Formats: sequence, C-alpha cells, structure tokens
Amino acid sequence: MTSTRGSAGAGPAPGRARRVPPGPPRTATFSLLRKLAMDRLDLMRSAARYGDAVRIAIGPRTLYFFNHPDHAKHVLADNSANYHKGIGLVQARRALGDGLLTSEGELWRRQRRVVQPAFQHKRVSGQADVVAEEAAKLVARLRARAGGPPVDIVRELTGLTLGVLGRSLLDADLHAHRSIGEDFEAVQDQAMFEMVTQGLVPMWLPLPRQRRFRRARRRLEHVVDSLVAERTARPADGDDALSRLIASVREEPDPRVGRRRLRDELVTLLLAGHETTASTLGWAFHLLDRHPEAARRVREEAVEVLGDRTPVVDDLPRLSYTTMVLQETMRLYPAVWILTRVAQRADEVGGFHVPAGSDVMVCPYTLHRHPEFWDSPEDFDPERFAPANSAPRPRYAYIPFGAGPRFCVGSHLGTMEAVFVLAMVGRELRLTGVPGRKAVPEPMLSLRIRGGLPMTVHAAGP
Repeated sequence: MTSTRGSAGAGPAPGRARRVPPGPPRTATFSLLRKLAMDRLDLMRSAARYGDAVRIAIGPRTLYFFNHPDHAKHVLADNSANYHKGIGLVQARRALGDGLLTSEGELWRRQRRVVQPAFQHKRVSGQADVVAEEAAKLVARLRARAGGPPVDIVRELTGLTLGVLGRSLLDADLHAHRSIGEDFEAVQDQAMFEMVTQGLVPMWLPLPRQRRFRRARRRLEHVVDSLVAERTARPADGDDALSRLIASVREEPDPRVGRRRLRDELVTLLLAGHETTASTLGWAFHLLDRHPEAARRVREEAVEVLGDRTPVVDDLPRLSYTTMVLQETMRLYPAVWILTRVAQRADEVGGFHVPAGSDVMVCPYTLHRHPEFWDSPEDFDPERFAPANSAPRPRYAYIPFGAGPRFCVGSHLGTMEAVFVLAMVGRELRLTGVPGRKAVPEPMLSLRIRGGLPMTVHAAGP
C-alpha cells in the first residue's frame, strides 16, 4: 500500500498541486458503514494499513485519518484552533448536552476556567488520602469474595472511581446513586447510535434504545439535581468542582439556561470522571492476569515501597514499575481511543490537503501501535516506558490523555488513582480471568471491556 508518511504543515504553498491521501474506493462504502456500526477498531486498523494519512469516503461524508505523531501534534496542538470537536462527539451533544467534553469556543474556555482549579496538582495531591481510603474499601470488598464465584471487576472498579470522584471533586457521596454506571452505559450507547446514524433518527421515536436513553437521562438529571440541592443546603468552602460550577451559573441572566448548563456540565463530569479510569484499571488487571511476571513485580514493588500501609502522594514516583504497567495499559487500550475533529478552514496536514468542513480523526489506539515508533507493538511490555527507553520516542507518539489545549484536565487524579489501586490490590490479592472468557474491546466514548470482566479473587500468597 502507498506510504503517506510526512510532517505536518499549515496551508498548501501557492501554485502547488493539492495532494489527496490514499484510501478505500467509494465502492467500499457499505463495508465501511458496517464496520463503523459493528467494529470501529477494525475500521481504524484497516485505515492504518493504507499509511499515515488516509481518506475514507463513507456515503456523503469524507473522513481524513491521520496516524503520525507530527500529524497529531499539528491537529491537536499547533493548529488546534482550526479543529473543533467532530464526528461522534458532535452527535453525543444530543445525549450529553454542552458539557466540557462537547462544547466549543468561548463556552468551553469558560467551563475549563471554572473547573480547572479543582484539578490543580496541589489540590489533587491533597486528595491522596481519599483515593487510598476508597482503594482500601475496594480491597476489603474483594478480599471478602476470595475463593468464591467470579466477581465483575469492572463493576467493582466503577464503584471505586465513583467514590473517588464524589469525595475528591464534588464533596459528595455517590455510592447512594448506584444506577449511575448503568445509566451512563445507556448514554454512551445512544451517543454511538447518533454517530452511526449521523443524528438522522428522531429522538422521539419509541425505539427500545431511545426509551432506555431517556430513562437514563432522567435518572442522571435527578442525581445532578440532588447533588445541587444538597450542596445548596450545605455550602462547602467553594474549592471543589461542584461548588465552582454552582457559583459559575449564577452569572447566567436566564435561570433556565443556568440550570441546563449546570446539568450538562455535571453529567459530563460524572461520565468523564469515572468511566475512563475504571476502564483503564479493568484492562490493567486483565493484562496482569495474562502476564504473571508483571503481576509479581507489581506486588513486590508494593511490598517494598508501602509495607503494610496505605500509599501517600510521595509514594507515586517510587511505584515506578506499577506506573509503567499503567502506561503500557494505556498504550494498548487507551480509554480515549479516538479524537475526532472538524476542520474549520482548509489546511495541510502531512503534506496533504484537508478541505474546510472535513471530518478529521487521530486515533490513539492505532497511533500507539505504530510499528515505526513501537517495537513489537502488540506485545505487553511495561519496560518500554522505562526512562531510557522513552527518551528517544516522539512526544506525540503516545497521547492517552489527548494533547494540546484539550489535554485531559483529570490526568493527574486518574494516574494517582490507578497506580494506588494497582499497588494495593496487587499487594494483597490475585485476580484471575474466567477460562474461555475473552476481554473484548468495546469502543464507545471510552474503550470499555464488552460485558464486563468476571475474575476470581485469590489471596496473593507469600
């Protein structure tokens, strides 16, 4: 197939012919639509076989797929102002509203300014005890199930991440709202349906998926209303994300707009704040089960660094191998598996012309497997993230938290949470998969494990 490697640049030179990337013929539209609906990861893998820049015509739409660190840097960072949120997230707006994940322009900048202080490094580091306490509760729950029937570890991890999110960012107890995880499954299912159908199916049609989504959305709005009412009756110090969001909407001239914006932003925060970390940890425990030597090293490091105590923030740099396991997990199964954009003006990426209005995709899932930058890219090898091995690698070859202005605001909290959980669970327990049960990636808004991950819990042993 044609090689399309090259560096990104802005705007074609005057008088120069516009290069068009290679890609599947238009006669492949039906098979591409089927992959878009049924196997989106295979669609991305197939595109990557054409080269680093690929043009994919699907019906009336043309998608531009870019799969090189230079391309990612240009689209996500250097010329990010030209690229607004794209396919999937645009349609997800009908499901999620205008929260931080889907909003654009001045609204997004205002939302980011409101919540960013709640994610500052110093404040998040001060929440290390909260993370450790919730991780200890998870260990206790799992220990009680040792030797028993398999446990859906993803469900348990979702409970953990909701607990951390509630206490660290909202100063609230989310354990009382146990339907949140299931409700977000319905929201993500609807968002993906909107992407595949391009928003052409009316929301009011009484389809089972639509009904399930409407019920889930109502329940999530009830959760948000309850959180706001509780906070209004019991004001906090204003340092957490919930207090900041409530204060920000008081500036809205129309109270109805303020309530709608508050709901959208809190629903988005609830989704983004728990889903990605739970998915990443699920994949990490699956990979450790398949690689016992890595699991042994995680346990030995936890015993050496922590002894029998819970971790504190200063332990993070000392849990170096555990962190490398997390980084390798995010390489193979990045929760944010695709980043979609729409070009506002014509541009040139990697020497190829991108017309105004084009759908543009950067896919961390395939970029993290690019054979030019990763040896044996399908293999699980945490040592590739040792400092000496990471140094020569291009910065944008690895983007598990996105890049540029829209870099994930919760990256520090998510990393601390995941490392603490891997160390604390790995020190005391061993999780083994159910024979014959495969962990199948499900590319929704995040890269989940389809149907959960049943695992049997054992004591770690001497």
